[in-house]
Amino acid sequence: MPKATQSSAQRRKLIHEIQCLAEVAVFGTLSETYRTCGRAGCHCQRGGPKHGPHLNISYRGQKGKTTGYYVPQGAEKATRQGVAAWQKLQVCLRALAELNKERNLQHAREVDTQ
Repeated sequence: MPKATQSSAQRRKLIHEIQCLAEVAVFGTLSETYRTCGRAGCHCQRGGPKHGPHLNISYRGQKGKTTGYYVPQGAEKATRQGVAAWQKLQVCLRALAELNKERNLQHAREVDTQ
């Protein structure tokens, strides 16, 4: 398969993958916390295990300030998948950008030789 055709096929595959990942991607970094509660007789107040894990997402907001939110248990699985999709999406976008760069440089070389 010629390099241009192979590159075009790779681009199409990446664009399709990016499209699928974008459907579920969630921006942010996951963290789990464990906490003590306010009940006086609770085991967490007497040195026992704390309550958790509680899942949180943090991210850098528009003004550069770190912010975040609590993820309820019912949304944990989808949120974890979304964060993983976001990370994979970034890898795919970098690969696509590299292919685009190569395509642009190849086009420029072809124009120069004419």
